[in-house]
Amino acid sequence: MSAASCHKNSKRNFTRNSQTDQTCRMSSSLVVCEVDASLQEKLKKFRFRKETSNAAILIKIDMEKQLVILEEEYENISLDELREELPERQPRFIVYSYKLTHSDGRVSYPLCFIFSSPVGCKPEQQMMYAGSKNRLVQSADLTKIFEVRNPDDLTEDWLKEKLSFFR
Repeated sequence: MSAASCHKNSKRNFTRNSQTDQTCRMSSSLVVCEVDASLQEKLKKFRFRKETSNAAILIKIDMEKQLVILEEEYENISLDELREELPERQPRFIVYSYKLTHSDGRVSYPLCFIFSSPVGCKPEQQMMYAGSKNRLVQSADLTKIFEVRNPDDLTEDWLKEKLSFFR
């Protein structure tokens, strides 16, 4: 559904073109896409995984279906390796299970949500991803939410710094 297929009426309510796909809504001029049911199930299983290695789920929006879907799943992947998997000029959502060793020797496995929105993305893609981010975060029940504009910033030091806020 394009921005033209949803429009505001004079009372600031939103009306829908009868031919538009029901998987998408307009809210404050942002397109909000539904999260694919199979992705929701995958995220639920990912949350309770038993493996102790770093792992990631790379998520994209199917622009035609306007649906948040699984792009790829990775086991035993570092942030450096994951950064190489990201498209240069397209946004992506990442759910990353990270093995964090604390200064006192404890080990934890925070589940991090990272919104990668590189400079140079098409504005309509940025809007669609930004508008759909909260729905995905809520449906996956994530609390450690970060954003990166420059993929080169996506490093282990960056993530440790972000996670230090939660200690």
